Amino acid sequence: MNKLSILCLIIVLSAANSSATQLTAKQWSIPTAGNAFPINDDSTEALPRHGGLRWQPAESEYAIYFHVDRAAKLQLAVRARVAGETAALKFTVEEAEFTAKIVNTQFEQIALGNFNAPTAGYVKVGVRGLGWRADNLVEIDQLVVSSETPELKLTCVASSEGNMFYWGRRGPSVHLTYQVPNDPSIQYAYTEITVPLGQDPIGSYFMANGFREGYFGIQVNSISERRVLFSVWSPFNSDNPQDIPQDQRVELLGKGTEVHAGEFGNEGSGGQSYLVYPWKAGRTYRFLTEVKPIDGNSTKYTSWFGDKATGEWRLIASFRRPMTHTHLQGFHSFLENFDPRFGAQERRVNYANIFVCDSDGKWHECLESRFSVDATGGGGYRLDFAGGAEGTSFFLRNCGFFDESTKAGTRFQRKPSGLKPDIDFTRLPRS
Repeated sequence: MNKLSILCLIIVLSAANSSATQLTAKQWSIPTAGNAFPINDDSTEALPRHGGLRWQPAESEYAIYFHVDRAAKLQLAVRARVAGETAALKFTVEEAEFTAKIVNTQFEQIALGNFNAPTAGYVKVGVRGLGWRADNLVEIDQLVVSSETPELKLTCVASSEGNMFYWGRRGPSVHLTYQVPNDPSIQYAYTEITVPLGQDPIGSYFMANGFREGYFGIQVNSISERRVLFSVWSPFNSDNPQDIPQDQRVELLGKGTEVHAGEFGNEGSGGQSYLVYPWKAGRTYRFLTEVKPIDGNSTKYTSWFGDKATGEWRLIASFRRPMTHTHLQGFHSFLENFDPRFGAQERRVNYANIFVCDSDGKWHECLESRFSVDATGGGGYRLDFAGGAEGTSFFLRNCGFFDESTKAGTRFQRKPSGLKPDIDFTRLPRS
């Protein structure tokens, strides 16, 4: 989707001589539009979708991130301006602190000081105001990093090409595709997920049961609202639901109590359902999805959700997808952040007891998965993404600017749990 870009804009300064041992200074300009995040302010005013860091309230704090591939001596500067009277800013990098006075209404480069990055990894540069007037408006469009460390590579979101400032601030999405039996009649997918305590920031979508035509999982939509979300794409490719011909629209066949249902767009279009439900980190929830052909040219998709500890099963919804005749294909899970305000906060999810069931009622445990990452991670714009296996579980992890990356295509093996789902399909609530 986006052109491969793993380095920010590099301006190579001429060396004093051409000796192979002569250090060559390099300078990187890091746009705040794609690399800055709020620390204590959830508003979008200071970081518009295509603009740089621009704010008034003195109490608001932000952070700018970049990655270095080795220990390095760095010189830091910013390009900034002020609308109004002089403003003072405080910058923090680990234990180092720098102050800068902003006096000009036009952008000027202001030196901050030196910092030694002790190891490879992400560097966080915090910034906040120091007692400026409330009507002052300060703008930082670039953090400028210079270094003479040989062969240093610096990674950030370098440009807005492909809307990458937006996608870069959302962070990388990560996926696990499960190995299932080579059986054309796989009818059910079953997954249990647990989100560890503190790993559920706003904007998280912990997707449990993904299939070729849709997905099913849980979200954190706000401080006060969480959802169970189940969606099926239309066979007609459009981001606008109104463009879908009537005979290619996903039809709602039924839904559970208190479930909302309608159409969705922007990332393809189709039928969507959700239940507002106060799920909690630290608890284990179970997901069951049925994919079943119902006539010569349609397929019925039904999903159920429940808290494992209580043994409940709640019907979310059933949809009919036209021009489709299939059982379960492409069984997978994923983890994403859909709110760019929270792309600097880490999230993690554990997947356990992953099974599929064929049309004869035989269960098969899924013990192998293949890891993948979207273009934000695959293109090298962000490097904070990981997946793996721990005991009887798989896990996915993203955002937070942690110093770890898992190579796309890596395969994981988890240990069998031996806990085959005990489900009486005839007693499940149905539409």
